[in-house]
Amino acid sequence: MSELLYEVSDHIATLTFNRPDQMNTISGPMLSELSERLIEADRDPDVRVIVLTGKGRAFCAGLDIAAQSSGGGLGNVGASPGEFDLRDAPPIVLHSVDTPTVCSLNGGAAGYGMDLALGCDIRIAAESSKLAAAFTKRGVLPESGGTWLLPRMVGYAKAAEIAFTGRTLMAKECLELGLVNQVVPDTQLADATKAVALEIAANAPLAVRATKRMMRMAETETFEQNVHHVFLQLLPLFRSEDFKEGMASFLEKRPAEFKGR
Repeated sequence: MSELLYEVSDHIATLTFNRPDQMNTISGPMLSELSERLIEADRDPDVRVIVLTGKGRAFCAGLDIAAQSSGGGLGNVGASPGEFDLRDAPPIVLHSVDTPTVCSLNGGAAGYGMDLALGCDIRIAAESSKLAAAFTKRGVLPESGGTWLLPRMVGYAKAAEIAFTGRTLMAKECLELGLVNQVVPDTQLADATKAVALEIAANAPLAVRATKRMMRMAETETFEQNVHHVFLQLLPLFRSEDFKEGMASFLEKRPAEFKGR
């Protein structure tokens, strides 16, 4: 059985961490496969939303400590400093894909798993889920995007408090801090996640992807730069079949049927 399950249905690609007995810790092979599957989903014209979740009672408890201790995994990316290259690392790929990403937080997300959860665009959390910023308790730092993501989500002071103390945040506190979009009963997580994914997938995929791209770019651009880039994104959308369908469906007062063209 694969350690990472991949399924596409209703324009939704679902990636499921499948090491429930190991709390879905990330093994070496999973690192490469996760990046490959994210890229595959992003390039698939039938996929309009990517969902990340875990099998069992954990979302992802971080990197496989046994692999790290034995010299494998993330700490052994290159044979020499000159070969160290993270361009294809999952956090970089996750941040770069234009397809909207939804984390279905089914349980604990610690360390690397927490960073992956934060790296998604939207997070739907089960009541029993939690985010554990345990990096400093393990002698490391948030190596997978957490030092960039967390301060932007909760502000520098609160991010410093969470990261420096290695604090664990339960689902309700995550909601209060704005780290998750919804908290639902555990038994309703799959349905709640699918409802959000289907709502996104029902919209014009080219427009959704362009919106995400511009929002990401806005994080490092001035207002004027982003407005100019948005206008350049808008021009080809005006020529798309989906734009014509969007206008026609509005005038005809009917649901739109977008084709991604």
